[in-house]
Amino acid sequence: MKKKILFIGTGGTIASEISDEGIHPNIDAEMLLSYAPKIREICDVDCVSLYNLDSSNLTPQHWVGIAKEIEENFDAYSGFVISHGTDTMAYTAAALSYMIQKSPKPIILTGAQKPIGFDITDSKTNLSDSFTCASDDDMHGLMIVFNGNVISGLRARKTRSKTFDAFESINYPLLARVVDGRIQKYIMQDYAEKPIFKTTLGEGVALMKLYPGLKTEDIEYYIKNYRALIVESFGTGGLPEYCDSEHIFKLLDAQEKFLVMTTQVQHEGSDLSRYKTGKSLKMHPRVLEAYDMTTEAAFAKIMWILAQTEDFSEIKRIFYTPCGVDLLSSLA
Repeated sequence: MKKKILFIGTGGTIASEISDEGIHPNIDAEMLLSYAPKIREICDVDCVSLYNLDSSNLTPQHWVGIAKEIEENFDAYSGFVISHGTDTMAYTAAALSYMIQKSPKPIILTGAQKPIGFDITDSKTNLSDSFTCASDDDMHGLMIVFNGNVISGLRARKTRSKTFDAFESINYPLLARVVDGRIQKYIMQDYAEKPIFKTTLGEGVALMKLYPGLKTEDIEYYIKNYRALIVESFGTGGLPEYCDSEHIFKLLDAQEKFLVMTTQVQHEGSDLSRYKTGKSLKMHPRVLEAYDMTTEAAFAKIMWILAQTEDFSEIKRIFYTPCGVDLLSSLA
């Protein structure tokens, strides 16, 4: 018997058409599927068009909307496919990975670098591969399926702006590959009999990229105006000596805020203990280190944690607890 899959459209390049103002989303989920009729031979599909937006226009509230749509329909379907723009897909995938944990059913994001109506497009293949994965008994949890690569939702990053091989799995192997409609499986994600839905996100998280010549007062602005600041630093991590670390530490303590240090370098992660510029950060109790997490995953996780607790000891514990473990074990 064929699996029953819910197809959720949110817009993006895959659902776009050309106009005088440029490419923009204008195709709903049902019409998208009509361009790839063989998908209905793989599975039974119901369609819902949740949004029709360029992914650069999606906000965390849209992530919550997608999560709630899946929660409301979870028992009625064997899997879920979400069509999405590529520019912020990695952020959405990370956020959904925290809002919907240990899912026994596959929840798949996909999109395209070329609209589905173009003569040369990756849209139809990406859709077909996604529904193939969503219909497979051994696929679980949140993932991105793109150009044949099956990537954990917490490890994906867009690394190419135009070519079809747009996404990479950062600091983690591919979960699987889809080749000519067949899945080559490598890693099974953790899952449970029932998923854990926690579909709220906190606010007040900022992301700042470190650059040569950054002023202390720039960091100070973010600390004063946001609950948490994620800093993409150089190399293995740290702050340059021309930034007044002692002043920043005093501000963190006084305001009861915190930093998350990550790196601009895509592969191999951070190591604050390696250089003098990172050592004092490593020792400060209100500084967290992302290690091999992507920036997208760190950003989404902090937003998700701040919706669960204000207690910094719990924030720290949950941040350092891998997804797949019971992150909420000590919370009421």
